[in-house]
Amino acid sequence: MRRVDWRVVMGVAGIGAICLVWLLATGGLIWSTLDEAGRTILKDTLGERIMLLLLMWAVSLLAVGAALRWMVSYFMTAPARLAEQAQVLLGTNVKRQLEPTGSAENRRLTDLFNQLVQQREALREEMDVRVAEAARNTEQEKNRLAALMSELTKSVVVCNLDGRILLYNNRARMQFRKLSQAPGVAGGGELIGLGRSVYGVFDRKLVAHALENIQHRLQRGAAAPSAQFITTTPSGQLLRAQMAPVRAVQEADTAAPATMTGFVLMLDNITREFEAQARQDHILHTLTERSRAALGNMQAALDVLEYPDVEPEMRERLLTVLREETGGLGNRLRELKSSALDSTVLRWPLEDMLGADLVAAAIRRIEALGGLTAVEAGVDDSLWLKVESFSLLQALSYLAERLRQECVISTVQLRLSMGTGRAQLDLCWTPSAAKLTDKVVPGWEHDPMRSGGEDTSLTIQDVVERHGGAFWFEREPETGTTFFRFLLPLAAPQEQLDSASLVQNESRPEYYDFDLFQPSAQSRSLEDSRLSELSFTVFDTETTGLDPANGDEIIQIAAVRIVNGKLLRNENFDQLVDPKRNIPAITIPIHGITPEMVYGQPTIDKVLPAFHQFAQDTVLVAHNAAFDMRCLQVKEKVTGLVFDHPVMDTLLLSAVVHPNQESHRLEAITERFNINILGRHTALGDAMATAEVFMHLIPLLEEMGIYTLGQAREAAQKTYYARLKY
Repeated sequence: MRRVDWRVVMGVAGIGAICLVWLLATGGLIWSTLDEAGRTILKDTLGERIMLLLLMWAVSLLAVGAALRWMVSYFMTAPARLAEQAQVLLGTNVKRQLEPTGSAENRRLTDLFNQLVQQREALREEMDVRVAEAARNTEQEKNRLAALMSELTKSVVVCNLDGRILLYNNRARMQFRKLSQAPGVAGGGELIGLGRSVYGVFDRKLVAHALENIQHRLQRGAAAPSAQFITTTPSGQLLRAQMAPVRAVQEADTAAPATMTGFVLMLDNITREFEAQARQDHILHTLTERSRAALGNMQAALDVLEYPDVEPEMRERLLTVLREETGGLGNRLRELKSSALDSTVLRWPLEDMLGADLVAAAIRRIEALGGLTAVEAGVDDSLWLKVESFSLLQALSYLAERLRQECVISTVQLRLSMGTGRAQLDLCWTPSAAKLTDKVVPGWEHDPMRSGGEDTSLTIQDVVERHGGAFWFEREPETGTTFFRFLLPLAAPQEQLDSASLVQNESRPEYYDFDLFQPSAQSRSLEDSRLSELSFTVFDTETTGLDPANGDEIIQIAAVRIVNGKLLRNENFDQLVDPKRNIPAITIPIHGITPEMVYGQPTIDKVLPAFHQFAQDTVLVAHNAAFDMRCLQVKEKVTGLVFDHPVMDTLLLSAVVHPNQESHRLEAITERFNINILGRHTALGDAMATAEVFMHLIPLLEEMGIYTLGQAREAAQKTYYARLKY
């Protein structure tokens, strides 16, 4: 779209008016010098002369306009564009060479700018080296923290005092995803994210009460105050949370009580434990009530059997009653015992662990004792176990060391296989000539374990009971192999961590932003908030066409978040949508989405609520946002959701900071800022590119004195492009 340059229009209009006045004045002078005959002749040809003069005047104006337009572009627009491009280089980290245009002086000035940019980049590289050297220790500490958070088996979330999440580990991310009310929508079920409020999951009153207790104990000088509470999530799950304070840094010589800057939550999903306890209570109640009747029947039968003259037929019936009642009572007792074992397993802090990892850890632990070689002898790599690995490794080490000491064994093998509902972990060896008899091994499971010079009060039997499993000693006659076998519980499939769900290209995906400890701007209205303080959801849609008001549907929606001035690439929303209508073949080469790709995907009434949750408490940002917002607004009646978020448009903001650029298309802006678009015309690719553009625009807006959301929206509405409607 080529805009009208009003400078050229006003210049041509001014010159035309001057020429017209000059022609009129000249005609008046000529008229005054003519006699009567001359004036008569002039009158006869006046019309033709006037038309000729007007034609000459119009042609002259066109020539003047073309010349003036060239001069404005050559001497005025080119320097203005150079100034805008230089402003981009000045206010951002863009590295690019400016192209010389316009007059010789302007070209020379462009060359000087390029030389200055090269000098600046050289200085920046030198500074980067020094900064990298100075920040090495800090980065090392950050990596240690990331490694620690990644390896924790607990879900850990760190919040500031406003309840905004500023750090979490991948275990928490996976757990919160299971708690989502929209599990079928990719990314839409995320309840966790930097800058999000933890009160989307926890009752604010519970958290406030726990914080109050911790604050009170801190003021009394408690060394390690903590609090625990149990809450119900929106999806009906039970969470047990343990809270610990994040303390402010204090001066060494101060005696004032420590203050809090945030809190840490360690989370456990206890829904299964609660359900198991309820089942056990029900079984116990059933056992009590039904046993009362059974005992009554048994007592009555025994009373009758005491009579010496009981007939044989009656005696047999009474004995049958006794057998049935005692059998039923025994079954109920076994059921109660099984339930109690399951409850014990749930109460003990077992962790999901890949069986192959457990075997590898056991081999390292056994060989570290010295004098023994440990090897794998068949391990099923697909098995996941629910184990308390510390005590289980102690048990394996204890058995291996005792075999070495008492049975002269130098090599042991570990194997792992699937049994009937349980995993079978075997510690195997081949007996030496010196003997291992059945009289040697029995009883080892009841002795306190001693391994590596360390004593513990635990026994093998204790470890087995913790896992609700079994343990025995066995020989294989056909091979001569002897082994101890542990039966261990398997991890539930829904509790396994699917590697495909982890963030790609991240060996240790952790998320942290310590700047969120700073106080939030909740006391101020959103319009008066600085852009650098707000959280943004940058989104894009792909559709079946360009007319959402008349039936064109969304087929993909994607978004990323910007929190505290940082683009969170890992926290994204990306979902295909079944439009329930044909996708025009002419549009498929543009977005690359075929009917087969959207078939079976969630429909828009399922996807938009998840996206609304993802964008909660943020400002929406899009490129050419009028179109994308229209796509959302036409679905308000279907979904019952209103996207009343503040909206910002990078197309309008680009026109604010660079009014002299010819194009404000996304490709042109990304080229201006030297941004690579990966996946153009895919929703996620365009959303990523728009987010990077927006982050480049914020400092340029600040240079113009535009700091707040209200100022930016007001400036955007004054641009020409703000008049576009859909």
